[in-house]
Amino acid sequence: MRYWVVLMLSIGLSYSAWAQSPDPVRIQTGWASFYGKKFHLRKTANGEIFHMDSLTAAHKYLPFGTWVKVTRVDTRDSVWVRVNDRLPKTSRRIIDLSRSAATKLNMRDDGIAEVTVQVSSIEEMNRLFHHFDGEAPGTLRLRWYEEAIHVPERTIDWIWNLVGKWLK
Repeated sequence: MRYWVVLMLSIGLSYSAWAQSPDPVRIQTGWASFYGKKFHLRKTANGEIFHMDSLTAAHKYLPFGTWVKVTRVDTRDSVWVRVNDRLPKTSRRIIDLSRSAATKLNMRDDGIAEVTVQVSSIEEMNRLFHHFDGEAPGTLRLRWYEEAIHVPERTIDWIWNLVGKWLK
């Protein structure tokens, strides 16, 4: 029994507290399509000129200038795009990608693909949560994250003194 307690104690104390990882945070899953020649060199909803060879996207709700990582579900191919245009509110797609982004996801032959949309960090998730006043529109999955508490990592040298006392 003592050995079990000592083992569990040493394993538990040897690791620092687990915090939220800085990996991208998923905000939406659904179908993506792409657009190209028909809209090339036309104005987008934010006033920019659309270039089909840029890494941009149209989204129903995300603020202009938001960078998102779009990952194809079946192949795990991914690309970072900047939102600079709007999808119609009635669209069944969650995001419309530029031709260049669609090429990076290998979806130009299929025309559509199931994707996940992620933001770059917890800070970006919090910014979007604040932007929408906590009421995410449509199928956006936004939530507020508190700042992680970082516990300093302890060395395990002191545990051997404790183990020695318990084993006596």
